[in-house]
Amino acid sequence: MESDVDFATLQSQHRLLVRQKITMMVNRYVVHLEQPDGSEGPMVAFAEQKRLAFKEQVTLYTDDTRQYVLAGFKARQVIDLGSGYDVLDHNGQPIGFFKKDFAASLLRSTWHFQQPGMPTFTGQERSLLVSLLRRFADSLSWLPYHFDFGVGAQRAFSVDRKWGLRDRYIVDIHDPRLDRRLIIAMAVALDALQAR
Repeated sequence: MESDVDFATLQSQHRLLVRQKITMMVNRYVVHLEQPDGSEGPMVAFAEQKRLAFKEQVTLYTDDTRQYVLAGFKARQVIDLGSGYDVLDHNGQPIGFFKKDFAASLLRSTWHFQQPGMPTFTGQERSLLVSLLRRFADSLSWLPYHFDFGVGAQRAFSVDRKWGLRDRYIVDIHDPRLDRRLIIAMAVALDALQAR
């Protein structure tokens, strides 16, 4: 991993900032460390999602030069309903997996997140009201949403979408054992795959 930020520094982070940039053909995601004053620090990941891709695959680079791969995720099947996504490191080795729970997502979007050697974490939209408003009123799709991932009452990490026309997320990591590359992939997927 070549970047201004080494892997050990990335792994020590408790908060990451994710920003989406919308363009005509792709959705771009930029991930930064947070500075002590809350502003964006060094970039740690950059990704682009092609719209209308036949089989979903997103590569996360260490920065916007796209010279070095940090990680990536790809659908296990072309029709990805329920099949899930493998998360791979820069060498193509699996580091985790996530999938949407479509039955539970009828009311509140729900995802399952796995890292080898750890229990399966379930992430669900925090607010049932916001979830229902976003589903039944297209004009309210901009409402912020919040996902908490954990096992039972123990929270492992959370992804909070902030108010605004541009999508911005704050990712708080509570379990130090979690691979930050896997969390970045999940945070990007929550936006990129939300409508699927």
